Amino acid sequence: MPFTAENRTKLDATIAKYPVRRSALLPALRLAQEQDGYISPEAIAEIAEILGVSTAQVHDTASFYTMFNLKPEGKTVIEVCTTISCALGGSEGLMKRTCKKLGISPGETTADGKFTVKPVECLAACGGAPAVQVNGEWLENATDKDMDRVLAGETVYRPFEWPKSPGEPVLFKNVWTPGSQSIEVYKKNGGYANLKKYLEMAPDFIVDEVKKSGLRGRGGAGFPTGLKWTFLPKDSPKPRYLCVNADESEPGTYKDRVIIEKDPHLLIESSIISAHAIKSKIAFIYIRGEFHEGARTLNKAIAEAYAAGYAGKNILGTGIDIEVVLHRGAGSYECGEETALLESLEGKRGQPRLKPPFPAVAGLYGCPTIVNNVETLCNVPFILERGAEWFASLGPEKNGGPKLYSISGDVKRPGSYEANLGRITLRQLIYDYAGGPRDGRKVRVVIPGGSSVPMLTENELDVQLDFDSVMKAGSMLGSAGCIVADDSRSMVALARNLSAFYKHESCGKCTPCREGTGWLYRMLTRIETGKGEMKDLDTLKSVCDSIAGRTLCAFGDAAITPVLSSMAKFRDEFEYYITNHESWTVKAETFAAAKGRG
Repeated sequence: MPFTAENRTKLDATIAKYPVRRSALLPALRLAQEQDGYISPEAIAEIAEILGVSTAQVHDTASFYTMFNLKPEGKTVIEVCTTISCALGGSEGLMKRTCKKLGISPGETTADGKFTVKPVECLAACGGAPAVQVNGEWLENATDKDMDRVLAGETVYRPFEWPKSPGEPVLFKNVWTPGSQSIEVYKKNGGYANLKKYLEMAPDFIVDEVKKSGLRGRGGAGFPTGLKWTFLPKDSPKPRYLCVNADESEPGTYKDRVIIEKDPHLLIESSIISAHAIKSKIAFIYIRGEFHEGARTLNKAIAEAYAAGYAGKNILGTGIDIEVVLHRGAGSYECGEETALLESLEGKRGQPRLKPPFPAVAGLYGCPTIVNNVETLCNVPFILERGAEWFASLGPEKNGGPKLYSISGDVKRPGSYEANLGRITLRQLIYDYAGGPRDGRKVRVVIPGGSSVPMLTENELDVQLDFDSVMKAGSMLGSAGCIVADDSRSMVALARNLSAFYKHESCGKCTPCREGTGWLYRMLTRIETGKGEMKDLDTLKSVCDSIAGRTLCAFGDAAITPVLSSMAKFRDEFEYYITNHESWTVKAETFAAAKGRG
């Protein structure tokens, strides 16, 4: 059916926020789905006419994102995360048991149209494993009893209870204050107090301070933020854009979500200051579509900031104009890559661009653009308030400042914790912060920086958690999303789970990645189910070699890392599966015990 008058008014208001009409395509598709329950051919045609694009372009975009439905689903949609941290928490069994009660298979809808149950990839709820969303609302640490209540028609809402960090936090200083999402509480704790002063500073001065601080990007690459800002061409007549990457999708990583849901005004103020620093008049916050609660929280906070004069035209009488626009994704891990994010923001498929040119030269709408992570930008106000020297002094050389570390999997107190960068070891994070493994078990393996970095074993846990130290240890700090697996876990199963994630999330643009991830998943599944052959190990290595360095973005290299890393450190386990035609977990509690039995 056509948009209602109310929804058409909403859409027109959304279109007005963007310099280019097509950027409103994802919001338009979401609005159509919210109105009708799915995106119909009629809705596609209407949206195409409104935005001045072809129906083929609208369908091309709608069909790419996992959150858009081209056919009706159940009245209650139960989405169960099955990626590594939640899989370690038993999510696959929870989903299968729920489906059995409904008489359906995963991904299906009941005959009466009441329920759809489907697996989804990482929801950035890794500490609340197993994590479920019911019609977009959090149900973390979900149990069979919870699912029974949902199937009985009850509303069961349980977001994660964020554990406090030891010491005096900087980035998390407001998180545990009651009402921390409100502008009143944020201002009471000092928020916005210096905004006018910062907006009256020369932009180049702010850039220089950030450079001197040594702030490195917290999204994964660890590139110096101030240096990145200097890459903007000084003589370009085109407008500049700031894009905040809030598309937190790396398995094991759920630190930005804390700020988004608990301290949204910190992100808004940080975005405004950073936009001023790079001489941008618009700050786009690209938030992942699965962050339903985070989007509501940020939208409310943005409205509060505008009403108080902290955003929009002539902020606080400074003559500075900076608009803040929240743009929701629609389900695509690839949109965490900066050029794919820009494509998505332009209303297209979230697929990477060929670089160069880099976004700083030709980014959003072909204009100079900076893309920075949420945590990265939230450091900027503190650098200006306390000084670049203070920031740099908090960590080792070239690794300064406070840092957020997520930890999940087989630990007693999963959570996102704050500590000074490089001032704690991986062992301290696991045992002192997260309480160590459960049930007296031992750590078998840790992925220290999100799913796309090499594994470290128990005897490698004394590494300092900064970018350079973890690199020297043979891995990467990445997003600092630490995933712990104890000695009851199969490394073959772990590799297979992550290969399923990368197979599902490949954007499909590059052939080596599109085809290779499927090959890896199928071979690992064959080995895990006892049907593998020794030659499969060489084939796995060969496929990985065919992907490495042959894709437009780093996704291909990320996809092969769990396979190569697990085979390098646990090849004997892979050989056990092949030789014995079964998993060692059916015979013993640990692999060492299984080997001892022959």
